[in-house]
Amino acid sequence: MSDDTTTPASDAATDTAAPVTADAEPTERDERREELLGLFTEALGDAVVESHILPGKDLWIRVSTDAWQFAGEVARNRLYARYFGFLSAIDWMPSPFGRSMDSEVDRQLNGDAAPGAGAIEQGYAGGETRFQVFARVAHIGERGKNWGVTLKVDVPDEPFAVDTWTTVYAGADWHEREAHEMFGVDFVGHPGLRNMYLPTGFEGNPLRKDFPLVARQVKPWPGIVDVEQMPADETEDAAAAADSAAPADSAAPADSAAAAEPAEGADS
Repeated sequence: MSDDTTTPASDAATDTAAPVTADAEPTERDERREELLGLFTEALGDAVVESHILPGKDLWIRVSTDAWQFAGEVARNRLYARYFGFLSAIDWMPSPFGRSMDSEVDRQLNGDAAPGAGAIEQGYAGGETRFQVFARVAHIGERGKNWGVTLKVDVPDEPFAVDTWTTVYAGADWHEREAHEMFGVDFVGHPGLRNMYLPTGFEGNPLRKDFPLVARQVKPWPGIVDVEQMPADETEDAAAAADSAAPADSAAPADSAAAAEPAEGADS
């Protein structure tokens, strides 16, 4: 475990030994996930690059690129995380095109920030590359002993690849094909990285931030254009027009009818 791991058990022990001041707030603990992190660290050793525990919520573990497949094997075969949720990729780079289809509200919130401005931030458990692959697996068994973990790995620029998980989780097959198609990540050892959505010969990877969505630059995203006021109902318009056109003495019949009624207690 590297020193910059967010919540290792060793750091927690150090924190408890430190003097507590009157202004110090107690640190929330998640002993179950700390124990789970310890099991992964024991099996993977220095291959655990960084981790993050959100107490009561989840655990993220980032592993070195060369240990990606082994991390899956540890999860499934040693810790019995037999449930495979999903596998995908992500491009953390800010779009060089900006959010060109923003509504006026978005433009006001973003101010005058230039397209592509801002540093790359890789989320929980950090990262060192623009692209990452991540997967969700879980152990489902006896009540009260279920757990899940999100494993992630940096994808280097050269080679732009990580090992396949299909030898560990058969369900990763289509997920890796989709990530290969949409991001261009190569999964070494995959039995057949064929397109599932795009036509044969399609050039580019649509989920990369630097892939221009030309169609959406021509026609804005549905629902993101500024909303205009809807026209009022024709029936309501007609009723409003009739009310405004009615003579001032139109209430006279009602008043006359009220006056014609005998007052309570009057002689008939």
